Order: sequence, then structure tokens, then C-alpha cells
Amino acid sequence: QVQLQESGPGLVKPSQTLSLTCAVSGGSITTDGYYWSWIRQPPGKGLEWMGVIAASGSTYYSPSLKSRTSISRDTTKNQFTLQLTAVTPEDTAVYYCGRSIVLPNGVDEEYDSWGQGTQVTVSS
Repeated sequence: QVQLQESGPGLVKPSQTLSLTCAVSGGSITTDGYYWSWIRQPPGKGLEWMGVIAASGSTYYSPSLKSRTSISRDTTKNQFTLQLTAVTPEDTAVYYCGRSIVLPNGVDEEYDSWGQGTQVTVSS
């Protein structure tokens, strides 16, 4: 059974870069047919899909976050990372990584595995 675990700083200062890592076990991030996403949930709001990296290494991002978001991977460690630049308090959220068997579109995708989530607070 595939397992995902998020890690990274819980507090980031405004204007800085948020960086998180998703460690994957029980499955390879390079296996064809799977997609690896970052999703977040601000306080009192719904889930927001941020972006995805496919097994091929191709990336796709939410239009609202594309200018500030970068997803990359380290295949030797079987993990992928999120970088979100120029953060503001509006970026405070619980951040999740997840796996899907279809390419996410930010609207109706389903995930067959999630990490537990990690709280990130943007504050000075």
C-alpha cells in the first residue's frame, strides 16, 4: 500500500519561499499511470489543487498559482517537492500530497492515497 508523508517548516515569513517534501513509500513516483499532486486547505476553506508532477516528470499547475509554484522530484529518494514563492498570510493552510490515477484538473479529480497533511503558517 502506497504511503505519503509531507515534511517541511511549519512557519514561513512573508515574501519567503515555502518548501515542502513528500516522501513516498510502497510505490514508485516514476511508475506510468500515476500522478503526484500538492493540495492545500486554508482555514475555513475548501481543498485547493496546486499542481502535479507525472511519472514522466511533466508538471501542470493551477492557473491561479502557476506563477509562484514549482514542483520537482528526486527519483533516487522517491520523493517530490513543492516550492511556493513570495508567500503571504493567505498561503497559510494545511498542505497535502496525494496520488491519483488520472491527471488532475483541479475540479473533480480523486485521490487514492493522501498524506496526513502538514500545517504551514505564514507570519512574521
